[in-house]
Amino acid sequence: QVQLVESGGGSVQAGGSLRVSCAASGWIYCMGWFRQAPGKEREGVAVIDSYGGTNYAESVKGRGTISRDYSKNTISLRMSNLNPEDTAVYYCTAKTRSPCTVEDREFRYWGQGTQVTVSS
Repeated sequence: QVQLVESGGGSVQAGGSLRVSCAASGWIYCMGWFRQAPGKEREGVAVIDSYGGTNYAESVKGRGTISRDYSKNTISLRMSNLNPEDTAVYYCTAKTRSPCTVEDREFRYWGQGTQVTVSS
């Protein structure tokens, strides 16, 4: 069983940036972020595998950067040029095998989520 603990998030004005981080209790192949806005389905944002391969949702390409510290089993997502459509609860997630993509729906482990609110 892998535990995921998120940190970061909060409120920011449109055009600003923020970082969310996640610490895993152990090594795991694929880690990433999904988000869920009110009234919408949960969607993948960015993921990174154990080789450093990354995959981003089209909506965050060019604005988001996911990174991973393999020695600490942590990941971070930095997003810039935020807009109100980025407002959501951001969930850290992880899985033990490929594929490691934002389209995949077989992520097994989930954090509690952290709120990100972007005001206009």
